[in-house]
Amino acid sequence: MFNSILVVCTGNICRSPIGERLLRNAFPEKKIDSAGTGAMKGLPADPSASRIASNHGLSLDNHTAVQFNSSLAREYDLILVMEKSHLEQVSSIAPESRGKTMLLGHWLDQREIPDPYRKSDEAFESVYKLIDRACQLWACKLTG
Repeated sequence: MFNSILVVCTGNICRSPIGERLLRNAFPEKKIDSAGTGAMKGLPADPSASRIASNHGLSLDNHTAVQFNSSLAREYDLILVMEKSHLEQVSSIAPESRGKTMLLGHWLDQREIPDPYRKSDEAFESVYKLIDRACQLWACKLTG
């Protein structure tokens, strides 16, 4: 049903790269990428995000931040965002994609995933666990 998934956050250097890589591990046969509504274009993953992900056996190597836009939105069957404000931003940038855009935390009682940018490693750890759990639930729903 969903052969391609785009994971979206704000800067595309913390949350969405983690979600992208976790979903790629769950669905190696699908096209899974990430972008940001206010991407820090061209930057690698945040060092704290990379460190915490690495502690969990997940590599964010070779990630490069990409700006979300309407042409990118058209390439994906499902767009997963971190916050309700991202739902609005995605809908504003690409109105036709509203029907295929959902919160990554949808199966976590519509929970938003907070931005850990410039916060402590503990904040990144907490966010990593939320993203991991949300991705596990999406994997169950999309395969079951």
